[in-house]
Parts: sequence; C-alpha cells; structure tokens
Amino acid sequence: MNSSEPTEAAITIRLVAPGDAEGIREIYNREVIGSTITFDMVERTLPEQLEWIADHSGSYPALVAVDAAGTVLGFASLSAYRPRPAYATTVENSVYVHQDARRTGLGSRLMAELIALAIAHGFHSMIARIVGDHDASIAMHAALGFKPIGREHEVGRKFGTWLDVVLMQRML
Repeated sequence: MNSSEPTEAAITIRLVAPGDAEGIREIYNREVIGSTITFDMVERTLPEQLEWIADHSGSYPALVAVDAAGTVLGFASLSAYRPRPAYATTVENSVYVHQDARRTGLGSRLMAELIALAIAHGFHSMIARIVGDHDASIAMHAALGFKPIGREHEVGRKFGTWLDVVLMQRML
C-alpha cells in the first residue's frame, strides 16, 4: 500500500472473498506482532486466514474495504458473542484498518456498513471488546452509537503488560 490516502469515492466496501486473504493477513498480523489491539500472539497463516474467511461468509459476515486496484485497506467482521443459544441474536464486532489508511474515516465507514449488515441479518445487539487504551477505537464506537457497559481489568497480558478490555454495546 502506498502512503497516499485513498479518496472515499475510490474505496469499495464489499463482502470478504478468498482473494482478500493476503491483504487481511498483512493488516492483522502487523497488529499481532506489534500492538495490543488484538490479544492474538501468533501470526495467522494463509490456510488459517482462508478458514477465517470461510467462517465469515455466512451468518457472521465480514466486509473488506478495497481501493480501485483491489488492495485491502481494512476489514470488519461479526462473530458469535457466546456459544449458548440464548445469545444467538447478539454479535461481537471487530474492525481493523491498514496503518496508512487510519484517520481517514475508513473504520467508521466499515463499521456503519457492518451495523447495517447486522440489522439485515436480524441481530439485536452488538458488542465491542476494545483494549482499554485504544482511545481511537473507543471514540469511533461511541460516535456510532455504542455505549460503554463495563471494563474488564487486567484480563489480558501481552508484551509483559496487563491489559484491560472496555466493553461497549449498541442496540440494533
């Protein structure tokens, strides 16, 4: 990805496809090895990323934002909140944006599309679990109607640091 910021009109948001695997892996694995945004500590392999895409091609979809050349600039997904049947109408969201496309509104665009998709799929509630010091993600979620509902203290540990998780919820 080059350092020039893509224009909003040049970006397409669509459902994820297997051909997006390497672009998603590049964004995600950078966060795995260099940040606390994800609590994963092992980079995803291509087969694992393809499995993730297959898992997000049905009831719990994923979206990608691509530029005119097809380069993945970001992605967002829905996942089951909990495995028990009573939680079936609640989903958890994730959103990741390539470092060169941050602060352009792309995360908000992906999330707005993801919220619309969740509503279309009949979900009732969306939960965001955000590492406690990720102020940009917390602010973006708040701007999209998510409300803080709690904080889990020191539930993760990465790079030798205890990490909190902020819980936010949006009723759909």
